[in-house]
Amino acid sequence: MPPSAKQDRQPHILVVDDEHLLHGVLERLLTRHGMRVTSCHGATDALGVLGREAVDLVITDFQMPGMNGFELLAHVREGYPSVGVIMITGHANIQHAVQAMANGAVDYLPKPFSTSALLERVQEQLARLGTTDAAPRATSPSARSGRAAAAQTTFVGEHPSIESLRALVGRVAQSLAPIFVHGESGTGKEVVSRLVHEQSDRAAGPFIAINCANLPRELVESHLFGHRKGAFTGAVDDVVGAFEQAEGGTLLLDEVTEVEPSVQAKLLRVLQEQEYRRVGDPKPRRTNVRIIATSNRDLQAAVAEGIFREDLYHRLAVFPVTLPPLRARRSDVPLLAAQFAKKYSLLYGLPMKTLAPDLLQRFQAHPWPGNVRELENMIHRGVVMAAESDTIAADDVMNAFFSGAPAASAPAGVSFTTTDGETLTIEEMERHMILEALAASGNNQREAAEKLGICARTIRNKLKKYRQEGHAEMSLSL
Repeated sequence: MPPSAKQDRQPHILVVDDEHLLHGVLERLLTRHGMRVTSCHGATDALGVLGREAVDLVITDFQMPGMNGFELLAHVREGYPSVGVIMITGHANIQHAVQAMANGAVDYLPKPFSTSALLERVQEQLARLGTTDAAPRATSPSARSGRAAAAQTTFVGEHPSIESLRALVGRVAQSLAPIFVHGESGTGKEVVSRLVHEQSDRAAGPFIAINCANLPRELVESHLFGHRKGAFTGAVDDVVGAFEQAEGGTLLLDEVTEVEPSVQAKLLRVLQEQEYRRVGDPKPRRTNVRIIATSNRDLQAAVAEGIFREDLYHRLAVFPVTLPPLRARRSDVPLLAAQFAKKYSLLYGLPMKTLAPDLLQRFQAHPWPGNVRELENMIHRGVVMAAESDTIAADDVMNAFFSGAPAASAPAGVSFTTTDGETLTIEEMERHMILEALAASGNNQREAAEKLGICARTIRNKLKKYRQEGHAEMSLSL
């Protein structure tokens, strides 16, 4: 068995899938976030890589020629127990999910999934496995020891609402009470949650973030509380839940209003009694976890509709915090834009950039439905499009070609998002990679296929599918 990859500074991800185009998408995504990626087209090749190199995490498809993903999972569990496995599949059902998780997969994603969802899962699992250099979503206790006093998260802004928010966070962090953070998507709910954790006396403990909206409904309870071996069909091992992982630290329940009422009742018990039970275990476990919950829903409407328990809301909302949308603090737009321009200029090794006056003027008139996340995506795009220029022009960001359409037809460094902040699925990224390669090769299918590392027949089949589905971009490239 190779030496532990946890000693490496750069996390090593092994991608196993027979879809060649998926390799390119994941390599671009993960390497951009500080990870080393090795791709294999089958499980046999993957076992060879595992035998030669230190790997932190395996991302494997379920349906592959020869050895399938479950068989590969069994080999990894037996021979490389410290390596995590995330299972992805286009043949998703609850039996697959239960079987994958019960047999040792650390996570499970059905296709189609967004690139942001995959990235979050990868970063979270790397942190849990102790590989923290590329893992901002969750932090292990050992990774934070010795650094607790230096809070690394900042909430950028000088608007009075943000100044008041920072002062509130400083006071709230010193308590033990739960916090409910409400705000529209993209306003920075997780950033505030991290600030609370880093300024609290739990800063040396773990910060575990769970997106409740992304969990399979049937497995939410197991993800939160864990389960005992034999608790249900396919439960062949004990599984540690989020509460146990967050012991002594902070547990962020992102989009908690998406949890079904039966599990909400169990969350209420945890808050009342400071104890929980693993699925299938009659013995209660004590817990010492600070809970922060978030939602972008209208909470009064959710309670009125019976979607969210009123008693649970009042238990969680000892300190209710509401984040302002970006349109309510437009004076912070230039400051945020400058921060993001610096971030992505450094990321790509490009000259530091300022924003052209006409671009700032258009930003001030923009409604910002996607809030700060939308602004970051626009600046990311602008940095890439401006390239060696020291100024981001309005046309670099708000070109009519990007308006209302995915930005993936831009150069390879562009964000995996649309103009309005929506995240592209892997299938959408694949389609735009093909169209981009065709445009660059003058619609020469053979040349485009060579650029992508696939056969020309795959290009022909994909194009036929896109025409049948009526994608508007076809008229741009074909």
